[in-house]
Amino acid sequence: MARRRIKYRGGEFEIAYDFYNRSACKNVVFLHGWGSSKELMQMAFKPYFAAYNHFYVDLPGFGKSPNDTFLTPSDYAQIIDAFFNSLQVSPDIAIGHSFGGKVATLCQSKHLVLLSSAGILIPKSFKTRAKIKLAKCLKAWGLQKALCKLRSEDARDLNPAMYEVFKYTVQENFEDPFRACQKQTLIIWGQEDTTTPLEAGQKIAQLIPHNHFVSLQGDHYFFLKQGAVVEEHCAQYLEGF
Repeated sequence: MARRRIKYRGGEFEIAYDFYNRSACKNVVFLHGWGSSKELMQMAFKPYFAAYNHFYVDLPGFGKSPNDTFLTPSDYAQIIDAFFNSLQVSPDIAIGHSFGGKVATLCQSKHLVLLSSAGILIPKSFKTRAKIKLAKCLKAWGLQKALCKLRSEDARDLNPAMYEVFKYTVQENFEDPFRACQKQTLIIWGQEDTTTPLEAGQKIAQLIPHNHFVSLQGDHYFFLKQGAVVEEHCAQYLEGF
């Protein structure tokens, strides 16, 4: 594992990453989802994409990249861009899962691959709406300990800055950035995904101008056992551009 310090908007971010040099002329970066790390993406894709040099990055606040600053997905993307600029490298493909899909959409790369990406707001269930209302009441009453117990698993054990990042990103409507994306984009979705349901992927496909949509058997982490299939679809759709 390597580390690189990146300066951004007066702050400094230490980025943990792994680089696998395949002596290739092209580069691919893998961006993990919320609460995950570069290791998960390596489990799925390290044996594949032999025609590319691999970059696996821990986004700030995850894995071994610390963060105590509020960041939007746009900030994350600009930090990733600054990271690659410091290496004098341009990614040919950015592959992003879930939250990493939002970051990959905004960062500089020739092509884009979205794996069950976050970004489409799905109407909340009655149970979730009731939980949010109760949380607001507990916050108003100053009952912080009880409030912590209501947090979702994705929001637990976060420092204050990362908790604000979490709240922002789950409430952010990402339709405009998807609509503005001009990259050739491959969208791959898990047919049984309940975290970002299939209808969200179909909506993204309606928004991004130049895309190809594929659904595969599996849940939100469908790609973990289908790295070769993802590589095959990338070769079929993206290498012609």
